[in-house]
Amino acid sequence: MGLSRQYLRYVPAALFGLLGSAGGNAAMVALGGERGRGVAVAACEHVFVWDLRKGEKVLILKGLKQEARYLCPSPDGLHLAVGYEDGSIRIFSLLNGEANVTFNGHKAAVTAMQYDQLGGRLVSGSKDTDVIVWDVINESGLYRLKGHKDAVTQVLFLKEKNLLVTSGKDTLVKWWDLDTQHCFKTLVGHRTEVWGMALISEEKRLITGTADSELRVWDISYIQEEVKDPDEPESKKSKGSSPVAEKNAEEDETLELDESPEERLLKCSKVGSIMREGRDRVVTLATDRTGKILACHGTDSVLEVFSILSQEEVQKKLEKKMKKAKKKAKKKSEEEEPEGDVELSLQEEIQRVTNIKASAKIKSFDMILSPKGELKVVLLLQNNIIESYLLNLSAQVPQAVRASKISIGGHRSDVRTLAFSSDNIAILSASAESVKIWNRSTLQCIRTMDCEYALCSFFVPGDRQVIVGTKTGKLQLYDLASGSLMETINAHDGAVWSIALSPDQRGFVTGGADKCVKFWEFELVKDESSVQKRLSMKQVRILQLDEDVLCVRYSPNQKLLAVSLLDCTVKIFYTDTLKFFLSLYGHKLPVLCMDISYDGTLIATGSADRNVKIWGLDFGDCHRSLFAHDDSVMYLQFVAKSHLFFTAGKDGKIKQWDADKFEHIQTLEGHHQEVWCLALSPNGDYVVSASHDKSLRLWERTREPLVLEEEREMQREAEYEESVAKEDQPVVAGETQGETGLAGKKTIETIKAAERIMEAIELYREEMVKLKEHKAICKAAGKEVPYPVNPILRAYGNITPSEYVLEVFKKVKSSELEESLLVLPFSYVPDLLRLFNEYIRLGAEVELLCRALLFLLKIHFGQITTNQMLVTVIENLKKTTISRVSEARDVLGFNMAGLQHLKREIEAKDEVMFFADATDRFEEKKRKRKKKEKMILAVV
Repeated sequence: MGLSRQYLRYVPAALFGLLGSAGGNAAMVALGGERGRGVAVAACEHVFVWDLRKGEKVLILKGLKQEARYLCPSPDGLHLAVGYEDGSIRIFSLLNGEANVTFNGHKAAVTAMQYDQLGGRLVSGSKDTDVIVWDVINESGLYRLKGHKDAVTQVLFLKEKNLLVTSGKDTLVKWWDLDTQHCFKTLVGHRTEVWGMALISEEKRLITGTADSELRVWDISYIQEEVKDPDEPESKKSKGSSPVAEKNAEEDETLELDESPEERLLKCSKVGSIMREGRDRVVTLATDRTGKILACHGTDSVLEVFSILSQEEVQKKLEKKMKKAKKKAKKKSEEEEPEGDVELSLQEEIQRVTNIKASAKIKSFDMILSPKGELKVVLLLQNNIIESYLLNLSAQVPQAVRASKISIGGHRSDVRTLAFSSDNIAILSASAESVKIWNRSTLQCIRTMDCEYALCSFFVPGDRQVIVGTKTGKLQLYDLASGSLMETINAHDGAVWSIALSPDQRGFVTGGADKCVKFWEFELVKDESSVQKRLSMKQVRILQLDEDVLCVRYSPNQKLLAVSLLDCTVKIFYTDTLKFFLSLYGHKLPVLCMDISYDGTLIATGSADRNVKIWGLDFGDCHRSLFAHDDSVMYLQFVAKSHLFFTAGKDGKIKQWDADKFEHIQTLEGHHQEVWCLALSPNGDYVVSASHDKSLRLWERTREPLVLEEEREMQREAEYEESVAKEDQPVVAGETQGETGLAGKKTIETIKAAERIMEAIELYREEMVKLKEHKAICKAAGKEVPYPVNPILRAYGNITPSEYVLEVFKKVKSSELEESLLVLPFSYVPDLLRLFNEYIRLGAEVELLCRALLFLLKIHFGQITTNQMLVTVIENLKKTTISRVSEARDVLGFNMAGLQHLKREIEAKDEVMFFADATDRFEEKKRKRKKKEKMILAVV
């Protein structure tokens, strides 16, 4: 057996051309201490943080494989939680861009997340219909709440009470009591999906957005707070809203399910509706962080902004209304008393401020209200643009002004053609509206030129001009130095599907939907207005065929021309005489792409039938047919000076193949949607690809050899790990299959962690046996015999076997602890319990061990309580645990009291609020200074 051929690995070098994925949301973050200066957006699997003022990318939070779907900044602004397509959540530090915590619990994409007020808990909702509450500080899952029947669309913590409210596509809004972890109220007053909701007016009101133009408003009254008046009727009439809303309110009032009437924590009744201008469904509905502004948008390009009156403002308005009413009453009859109570209508409490019209469909927004009353809104648009607007709310008629627009770093529509310059440095990408030239090393966009819908392109020899073929049959010639369109020629009576430079570099050939192949030569022409000659092109020959031409390619010696036709064949002609030479017949669907190897011996064709065929160019015989992709093969190109080639598929994958051995070498995974085209640099070191996910990706050839057997092995491992994650969760003993469940899920990591614990306990058992034997030997010999230390224990610095088990335990990630213990066989539990007793007695890792201990007792309760051997162990554990935990509690209490005392001391000394927000203090000082100045001026 000869040596297997060496291949070199291609690795991802960069993702560019993407400003923000429309599938994710935008979240404003602080930059350099300035709130709302940055915006974080999902960018395929990564998250980009953009500086809105400079229009620059300042941070990349690197993802793994899955697309980022939902972003949520922590209340302190230092962290960003990112939910992914596979249901995982990672928490990144915005200071250094590192992911410190990973949560695995959901089985499908994360659709909503929110931190609680202090940032200690995070709640997430998913397409898998579950809601999970996570402990961010302890880096673990608290519990899973089950109840929704379709994807969860919004999750909101209440600030004052330990309650959670969630909405879903199942038309339900659910209220959860987090103390008892159950759903105590379900609002079923909606006819369609609830796409968004927001709490306003100090959490006394809930607004929901659905598939129609009505924003429904619900009053929340907390039962504990109010002493109910027995005479007051249950259903309040909806206050001053439209007749339609009133009718719906009557319907909706009755539709409120109370799971257990005696446990009612709150009442939620509909009071009316606010009408949106948009006629379609709500996409995003949210308030700013102060709760004074409410905004929403549908599937169009308009953001509707409302302002919510505070309690004081409502009071003032009411007083004004009362005065007016009294005056009216006085006029009517001096002697009669004014009758009835004056109320504000919903429309007066929640007022429309203005509409912000974006330049394209809005996908997501975020906003911040400054203390000065200026609203800053950032919009992520469908066509790869981020826009920000400023709105001065104190103005008489607030008008939105566009403050910035980030758009230069990407195309508005999918890139359909790519090309490399001959020096491997410049990359051309062209879409339905523009041609862009990128610097390959810096990935900066150097030129942007308007074009028609581009389908194919190339750099003219010399790299100073480019030619683009369009969907309308035109050829457009651009000069790169000036960035201007020099000439447009009507080349075909239909789309120009393909273009190929001739090997002698004197001309090129085009193939179009008008069943023609046309030959062109470059020429220098002199315009009447200028002295200089400029480059142009002239048609020299035409080859008329019976079918649409999809692709054309020259052989390297320019003797042959291959033409792919709509009838699924590839015809090969002699270039000089245009005489027919060969027909390559065998594909079931049209050949969309093809290439000829550097030595002219092979031609590879890629088709919509998902196959790639490799043919000999001497006789037109098919050497091999390869099933290449799970969807159409969109592009194919040989690597320079080799028989290796790349294919791009509609299945989102890019694959490298060996045309001599007919082997699949490697798959470049990264794109999340169809890959439309790719280009190889002339030296073969770089591949650039473009996809429907709006991203351009650069791949780089490394010096690292790639061994096919290892590659296959890695692929098998990855498939196994995926299958493990898909297995059903084990049912936990003693847990009813009800509303709550464990937060985590079984992953390859939790299985590995359980294996490490098992190995550690086995090592402990072996070492204890050895130690016993060693003691017996020493007794028999009557002197100390040297004890052979286990190399693993020596590596840890000669620790004891029981200390080793604790070390392994401490290394299990907090977020994976419960799931690891869940798959641990019971035979290991008795040893663990004995060890726990020993550790807790010594006061080591009390918190961690108590958590593990309580979980083990919960899941193995039956087996532990019936085992006579464990009775004493449990008794001992009870004593040690209770004493140690109360000690830990005392320490915490002491520390808390100490901190409170320090806080009071510092505040008394400085006469300032030590823990108050610095910005508020600054604003307060400024106000005081202005007041002083005014007083001085008045005195003067």
